[in-house]
Amino acid sequence: MKLMIRNLARSTTEAEIRKMFEEYGAVQSCTLVIDKTTGTSKGFGFVELPKPGDAKAAMKNLNGKEIDGSKIRVKNA
Repeated sequence: MKLMIRNLARSTTEAEIRKMFEEYGAVQSCTLVIDKTTGTSKGFGFVELPKPGDAKAAMKNLNGKEIDGSKIRVKNA
């Protein structure tokens, strides 16, 4: 199940996102969207967890959580 993470702080790294979601299950892929011009994060990314139950638990528990000063939003992609 693929999840979209929005409202990420520009300083949040792909490794930090992966670590957050690994608490809920195996992470198949983790991608932070990067601006080609500036090389910085655009403030959103995608995480894929193969088990729907793990993805739903991550979505429920991480949606609205404050990370690096920003309340992230997690939803089904």
